[in-house]
Amino acid sequence: MTGVIFSDLGQAASFMALNWVQEALRAALGFNCFPATLNLRPRAPEDTRLWEALRQEPDGISLPTADGHCSARLYRVVIQGPEGRPNDKVKGAVLVPDVSGYPKDKIEIVAPVRLKDVLGVQDGDALTLEFVH
Repeated sequence: MTGVIFSDLGQAASFMALNWVQEALRAALGFNCFPATLNLRPRAPEDTRLWEALRQEPDGISLPTADGHCSARLYRVVIQGPEGRPNDKVKGAVLVPDVSGYPKDKIEIVAPVRLKDVLGVQDGDALTLEFVH
């Protein structure tokens, strides 16, 4: 599935910086996460259909709740850099918060690194996600 990078309000950074969130992500994913998420929107109609199907999947890794925050599900992914650079890959996960009213087209990615720096991307660039188990 391919998505286009966009900047958002930056609210995930405060959530991602919480100690219990970092500990829960490390326990669930096996790596320390960079304390922010990268946002994507599906690029094409087929990407939107794939994303909608995934959001309905009950599988995924459950991220427990604490401190009054919502629960979430995680789906492991390999993030591939922009087209033409197929060797640029980073392991990460898509974070799907269990929040009513959460934007249906927003895909939040967590990774052990700041993806924009490592992959040399910016808002408007496309990344491909390969969902893995």
